[in-house]
Amino acid sequence: MPDSPAAQLAWIAEKFKELTDPARDLPEDAVDIDQMLIDVSIYWFTRTAASAARLYKEGQKGWGAVAEYSALPHGVAVFPGDAGVRRIAEREHNVVHWSEFGRGGHFAAMEARGLLVQDVRAFLRPLR
Repeated sequence: MPDSPAAQLAWIAEKFKELTDPARDLPEDAVDIDQMLIDVSIYWFTRTAASAARLYKEGQKGWGAVAEYSALPHGVAVFPGDAGVRRIAEREHNVVHWSEFGRGGHFAAMEARGLLVQDVRAFLRPLR
């Protein structure tokens, strides 16, 4: 992957296909094509795709393990495709704000930025 821009594009496009709003047929129906190309370009020009992917690989070792509980206030925004995280989130975090959305996906900041911004503000408002 790090030696081919075409492979880099294909790999990231596949991730967008897998993780964007499942109600959309194509990833470019959920995320602006220029935004996807900017994302791919950043990984390519900075040569950071391998290190970014390694983070997930190394993190797999701890998946399923119970983490130390965090008493800090947490907010969770759940977008389609991310269902089933509440039990885990509440086991490990002091969840004081929970939102579920009918549209968007893993790339919520690119897919449903207005919803995400409103939700972050709603979470932070009582914490001032």
